Amino acid sequence: MSRPDVIVIGGGIAGISAAALLAADCAVLVLEAERQTGYHSTGRSAAIFIRNYGNETLRALNAASARALEEPEGVSDRSLLSPRGEMIVAAEDELDALAAYADGAEGLETLTPAEAMELVPILRPEAVRGAVLERNAQDIDVDRMLTGYLRLLKARGGRIETGAPVTALGRRGGLWRVEAGGAAHAAPVVVNAAGAWAGQIAALAGLGAAPLQPFRRSAAILPAPEGRDIRAWPLFASATERWYAKPEAGKLLVSPADEDPVAPHDAFVDDMALAEGLHRFEQAVAIRVARVEHAWAGLRTFAPDRTPIVGFDPGAEGFFWLAGQGGYGVQTAPALAAATARLVAGTAPDLPPAVTAALSPARFHP
Repeated sequence: MSRPDVIVIGGGIAGISAAALLAADCAVLVLEAERQTGYHSTGRSAAIFIRNYGNETLRALNAASARALEEPEGVSDRSLLSPRGEMIVAAEDELDALAAYADGAEGLETLTPAEAMELVPILRPEAVRGAVLERNAQDIDVDRMLTGYLRLLKARGGRIETGAPVTALGRRGGLWRVEAGGAAHAAPVVVNAAGAWAGQIAALAGLGAAPLQPFRRSAAILPAPEGRDIRAWPLFASATERWYAKPEAGKLLVSPADEDPVAPHDAFVDDMALAEGLHRFEQAVAIRVARVEHAWAGLRTFAPDRTPIVGFDPGAEGFFWLAGQGGYGVQTAPALAAATARLVAGTAPDLPPAVTAALSPARFHP
């Protein structure tokens, strides 16, 4: 039986980044159910850093992650970010949603419809009655980010076991006993970074039903519009999240922004949801979707309040939550990894106290 100080369950960007920082001060073992790390949500991310994305707590986490993404010391020798921009457009019936998005946001420019259509010329005039632009939204090199944290984790002596789904989890004698992939492990602290499976891990630990729900989101790669150089276009999206699109390696990534509740699984595209979403996209642009080159789906897992759950469970000694990141997992990973390392060490995170309190799993306990 191996005896690390901390066992991290889940090898996505959340678990790997947290494990890499934890490994600076303790022995860490990562258990990943799949044969490779970053297989599920991390590997299927839209790979964009949007500072104004999410609720107030998430925007604070975005801000806290910015420097680590721009200057990823120990992870990469250069920034993980590159210019992109994000433009939110509103049809007549979406103007209230656009105003709600802009309320309290920082660094947004209000655009005229003409200015918006100059940035993305394929938009139909009726789809752009209002628009805002976040010029500082940036693409994230997710592969380089994950690889960098993996390298840092291993350099600090951390271990990773892939193909090791957790089948048993319980606390005895002051230790969490974990069976995974046919091996046994024990540690005083377990970090539940299992993404869509975080609720199942909590149930294995005897914590009952967790307030987490996975949702499926689809995406497709389309050929670039004929005769258009799309490389400098921003990500562009409808204010009510009916669809979004962004340039991707010379092609156009389009998502129907679907959000269907599902059980944890290796997500696949629902053809009807994708077709309906691509139709909504077609209604907003002056091109037809004639061919889909590739399509996929991923899972985004949310707590009821759409805020991640990060901290020790008040009812289970040594059980640490790092879950519920929803669609914000990659861009908040540096901030949440740093918070996890500090909380596990028994010190306060370098976050405003209100943000730490908003993340705490104690909010779900009477």
